[in-house]
Amino acid sequence: MSDSRQDGQPKLEAAEERTDWAEDRTILANERTFGSWIRTGLVTVAIAIGLHAVFGELPQRWLARGTASLFLASAIFIFLSAAHRAGKTRRRTTTHTSAVQPLWRMWMWLLAITLSFGTFAVGLVLWMI
Repeated sequence: MSDSRQDGQPKLEAAEERTDWAEDRTILANERTFGSWIRTGLVTVAIAIGLHAVFGELPQRWLARGTASLFLASAIFIFLSAAHRAGKTRRRTTTHTSAVQPLWRMWMWLLAITLSFGTFAVGLVLWMI
């Protein structure tokens, strides 16, 4: 055995490297999770539009609009919550070997806010129809 193995230094370096890789995997998983929540919000918007399309001809049109509005409000909550949680996770971690998108937090919030305004606009359109 060599002296460098006896003092435990290579083991410590290997452990630190594995920890760095785990943190990189966490960052990449955070980006995938954000994308999943955005897709969930968009599906919620689609459900709201579908509900209005299917039940919009009822005599009580306000019921279809109100139900669709609940789904739209849920979508807005999903978008903003996803950005908030992904931002919190990103702030707690640092990258080591993986390349993440530059200005990720800014783009994430920009996307969440844009989709929220778009969802609100869909709600206005559904109430005007």
